[in-house]
Amino acid sequence: MAGQMRERFVEVTTELLAEHENLALVTADLSAKMFGRAADEHPDRVINLGIREQLLISVSGGLALAGLRPIAHSFAPFLIERPFEQIKLDLNHQDVGAVLVSAGASYDIASGGRTHQSPGDVALLATLPDWTIHVPGHPDEAEAQLRRAAVSDGLVYIRLSNQVNEIAYDVDGNGFRVLREGGRGTVIAVGPLADAVLAAVGPLDVTVLYASTIRPFDAAAVRAAVAGQADANVVLVEPYLEGTSTAEVARALPDRAHRTLALGVGLSELRHYGTPRQHAIAHGLGAAGLRRAIAEFLGYLG
Repeated sequence: MAGQMRERFVEVTTELLAEHENLALVTADLSAKMFGRAADEHPDRVINLGIREQLLISVSGGLALAGLRPIAHSFAPFLIERPFEQIKLDLNHQDVGAVLVSAGASYDIASGGRTHQSPGDVALLATLPDWTIHVPGHPDEAEAQLRRAAVSDGLVYIRLSNQVNEIAYDVDGNGFRVLREGGRGTVIAVGPLADAVLAAVGPLDVTVLYASTIRPFDAAAVRAAVAGQADANVVLVEPYLEGTSTAEVARALPDRAHRTLALGVGLSELRHYGTPRQHAIAHGLGAAGLRRAIAEFLGYLG
């Protein structure tokens, strides 16, 4: 499964560049060779800047000011964290649109060490206004999100991952999707963690909402899910920094007493290389760890 989303991104972007003359692709060496055909066919709109991530964003802002729709691509820590000031100034402050597409997610490139890990990217980008943030859990979802973003004019972040669900749960992008219903709590499963969540809550009486788009946050779906439950117990399961969307849950339920359990990548750094699966288990994001945390929160364990 590794690389499925990234490969689909290359395939679809190459197709979109041929269909839309206002579309441009900007890379900073990473994945540049994968776009060889696109660069040959559109040398004026496929730009590899080398290892210059701040310039990657600044050039994207300039292309947008010139009337083009830029797609900027790199690994998540190099696309969001390193050039964050340029995102703030050259995109948001200039009031232009762009599509940022990352790979690597939180720890897909665990063997690359801490420099290649970015569990805080969504939390960081969410401090800026007007961003649509997609966290697809399947290549089909990533493709649908990319196609919509290419023909829109806003600010869009698509967070690709090597970790994928077996099926696509949401390709239409219309808010959170109800995967199952229950009466004791609501679990929000984000992107590639949906399968692990469904395996974890098998015997538990809970509603599961699936989110492949986390900003804007679908507050209406959360309110609807807890409306028929005696207690508003909400569990967030996010494949990045734990607690990233806790404030969004509070804003969704301003008039309802509720409890929130935030599960995700822990704030403390794991100082080991390991595999992505080992990192997930260490952060409690495997099915067994999720089941223990959720069951304890909902009172199943005493």
